[in-house]
Amino acid sequence: MDAHQYCQERAAASGSSFYYSFVFLPADTRRAITAFYALCRELDDVVDECHERAIAETKLNWWREEIGRFAAGVPEHPATHALFDTPQGRTIPAALLLEIVDGMAMDLDGQRYPDFKSLNLYCYRVAGVVGEVAASLFDGERSADDRAIRRYAHELGLAFQLTNIIRDVGEDARRGRIYLPQDELVRFGVAEADLLNGRDTPEFQTLMQFQYARAIACYDRALAVLPAGARRAQRPGLAMAAIYRTLLEEIRRDHFPVLRARVSLTPLRKLWLASKTWLLT
Repeated sequence: MDAHQYCQERAAASGSSFYYSFVFLPADTRRAITAFYALCRELDDVVDECHERAIAETKLNWWREEIGRFAAGVPEHPATHALFDTPQGRTIPAALLLEIVDGMAMDLDGQRYPDFKSLNLYCYRVAGVVGEVAASLFDGERSADDRAIRRYAHELGLAFQLTNIIRDVGEDARRGRIYLPQDELVRFGVAEADLLNGRDTPEFQTLMQFQYARAIACYDRALAVLPAGARRAQRPGLAMAAIYRTLLEEIRRDHFPVLRARVSLTPLRKLWLASKTWLLT
């Protein structure tokens, strides 16, 4: 199978909001971001699908070596091969890709975060860096060191990851993972056992309202720092923001049913939100 076809099928099969946000891109940019997304999916699956720590560590170490091969121009995996095959993709600094691998490795270390500062490091690696790379792919003419774009990308990546954490509280707890900061559980009177056993208490609702407000603030900060002249190039990220923020609002409207169900938007609605954002930006 052709490397780009592999990445296209990998992205389409995920049904992710990211896939719907870049279907309107020019062909060359779409190939680059699709390859990058496929690479991120490969890394994410290492942690989600490997139940033995030693195997997961071995696979992540292989990916570190593969990123070295990518930087040297001799990648082996279809995702890195497709990424290197695009002009935008081959300029991605290996150090940023290694940060993403390090973020995935954090999921092997207990999945508990004492406070938001420690959670923020995880979010930076698995989402903020992803946002920075994606933003550079969307606008190859803009310097990757542009501070406003980087801050926008990091804030938006954090907003996406916080939305994921809220959406997946119950699912993650059933896997033994709790991403909500431990000190905030104590502050709002929510025990780990409440999450692990799916107990939707008034205290849990207050805690989730607090998490919602933090995520919304990240969306607002991201949009506030994005330069007006960059909005058109960053339409894919803005489309993702429209989809994810709508999802977050739906979760809140339904009173955070996340301990017992996974709230999602239909593919048609995602496509409508993406196309609406694309046309109006």
